[in-house]
Amino acid sequence: MQARASGILLPVFSLPGPYGIGTLGAPARSFIDFLAQAGQKFWQILPLVPPGGGDSPYMSPSSFAGNPFFLDLEELTREGLLTQKELDAARRADPDRVDYAWLHQTRIPLLRRAWERGRVRYAQPLAEFMAEEADWLPDYALFLALRERFGGKELKDWPDEIRLRHPSALARYRAELADECAFHAFLQLLFFRQWTAVKAYANGKGISIIGDLPIYVSPDSAEVWSRPELFQLKEDMTPSGVAGVPPDAFSDKGQHWGNPLYGWDYHRQTGFAWWRHRATHLARLYDVVRIDHFRAFHTYWCIPDGAADARGGHWEPGPGMELVKALRSVPGLALIAEDLGDLDADALRFIADSGLPGMKVLVYAFDPAGESAYLPHNCPRDAVIYTGTHDTPTFVQWLFEQAAPAERDYAFDYLRLREDEGFGWGAVCGAWMSPCRLAIAPMQDLLGLGGDARVNTPGTAGPRNWSWRVRQEALNPSVSGRLAHITRTYRR
Repeated sequence: MQARASGILLPVFSLPGPYGIGTLGAPARSFIDFLAQAGQKFWQILPLVPPGGGDSPYMSPSSFAGNPFFLDLEELTREGLLTQKELDAARRADPDRVDYAWLHQTRIPLLRRAWERGRVRYAQPLAEFMAEEADWLPDYALFLALRERFGGKELKDWPDEIRLRHPSALARYRAELADECAFHAFLQLLFFRQWTAVKAYANGKGISIIGDLPIYVSPDSAEVWSRPELFQLKEDMTPSGVAGVPPDAFSDKGQHWGNPLYGWDYHRQTGFAWWRHRATHLARLYDVVRIDHFRAFHTYWCIPDGAADARGGHWEPGPGMELVKALRSVPGLALIAEDLGDLDADALRFIADSGLPGMKVLVYAFDPAGESAYLPHNCPRDAVIYTGTHDTPTFVQWLFEQAAPAERDYAFDYLRLREDEGFGWGAVCGAWMSPCRLAIAPMQDLLGLGGDARVNTPGTAGPRNWSWRVRQEALNPSVSGRLAHITRTYRR
């Protein structure tokens, strides 16, 4: 990221298309074409992992697996794994929202049919893939098969013999559930084949992929079950403390995420081997990785088991620069530090010493009385400036629903906002003109969309989160041409 460049943030699930969710087929390639026509150099996405609680990709059952809902069904039909009738039945009329309940009900049974037709043809490639991914895939596949066997129950509610991985129980269930395990591994083989093709297409168009490393995993995950030594767990494998953040200006109770915390002493003793492996895996998927909640590398908020909210937590020292160095040692992986939030002087110094570019977010910039570090003229070259993120309101939503009157007035003055130009475009210009080498805008801000298009509201759950989708007609030459003009104007 030496030269000035820009890009667009759009999750894969937000891509348009007729099958209820964005996929790794024509919609992904069409969006890459749109980015190329618009003069962009980066496509930023959210984690590709399967969603977990609340349909969140930050509460996934795996740090390594891909989301099978993203599979391109049309490609499977061309391969003869699905019929045209089955493909047509997989269409979903609503182009604006992902309906995860409908996907869980219909998509996995459909993919089982693909497995029945492809099991012989894919036997050898699947065996090779299982061997290549032996350090995570067999346990992940068995974890999913067991969860289905136990009626969808979470890990904490499984029978002790298998929850605690008694060898005899593991051997018995591996034999009983061998075909179900093979099905889940088959889905992962398809996913990584399709994603590799999408990334190659993007790179061939001059577009680099910015991915995301969720700092924590779900308590109901293959990692907690298969690698309990990585985490702070009690004897029954439930967390002794969980992650979150303390009360701040956005929440008087803080945020209680519920993820298990890491056992950092173990990670140090192993030279952060699991983290190196995780980073090496991500280097295959992305060109750049945003490290979610990077401040936890310095200090993390520990909430005692059983606490109702985050107020009873306390700060604990994180892994520090040792982990930063371990991640930076992985070849072929550029990093961005998500350094947002309420940071004290020590945490700010740690982030600066890491040498990683941090994030500056425009919707946090317009304090009319102070000199915000997020104002474009104050942003350093090595930072990444965003008009907003997946966790913030859209710029238009912030401007008209959440900004205080004095903040709104200052934003209008600073960005010279005009209704005829479009308020979202004014935000894009403000970010693109900054000194930062890289500027990113969520697709919603290009389109000037309001609160209905917000991706996630932290600390909340419900069908509005992780479900927004862009319509194909919005990805038109007028939008790409205007973005290309702004990008040329500000020499990105």
